[in-house]
Amino acid sequence: MARPRPLPVDPLAEAKRQWLAHGWADAADGMAVVTSVMRAQQLLLARVDAALKPFGLSFARYEVLRLLGFSREGRLPLSSVVARLQVHATTVTSTADRLVRDGLIVREPHPHDGRAALLALTPAGRDLVERATTALNAAVFSAPGIDADDAGELVAIVARLRKHAGDFTDPRPAPDPL
Repeated sequence: MARPRPLPVDPLAEAKRQWLAHGWADAADGMAVVTSVMRAQQLLLARVDAALKPFGLSFARYEVLRLLGFSREGRLPLSSVVARLQVHATTVTSTADRLVRDGLIVREPHPHDGRAALLALTPAGRDLVERATTALNAAVFSAPGIDADDAGELVAIVARLRKHAGDFTDPRPAPDPL
């Protein structure tokens, strides 16, 4: 699909103008924030999806594999994956089912909790996530579309929004290792 030509005006700026014109000044800035972040998410996700497509991975599948790859032993309890990815357990379970089906992870019994399961990378999963990470680093993460100063400022702003929403408390100087 050909990339569409840029529009002559920013539709989000026009939306804000319309909000103001309709008397919704108290909500105009918030609407602009929400729609801007959502559009940025669409643009970034399209780039991530394109980088991961050759590997047969969605971003959700990649995140599970990468999290396991960062862990000391390549395995984590399902509950830890849910907590660290900040998604619903059902989502992680269905993602894990597909990764198991594809031979990229295995489920193992938890050594101390008979009701829990560990998710563990297979050699094929470790190889795939390393290759996918190299592709993502090259195609997306090393050049996200803004300079380093703006990137740091944007991350800080979004972190404040996330903290205010209850996503996390003030972290210790460095997160605990996986």
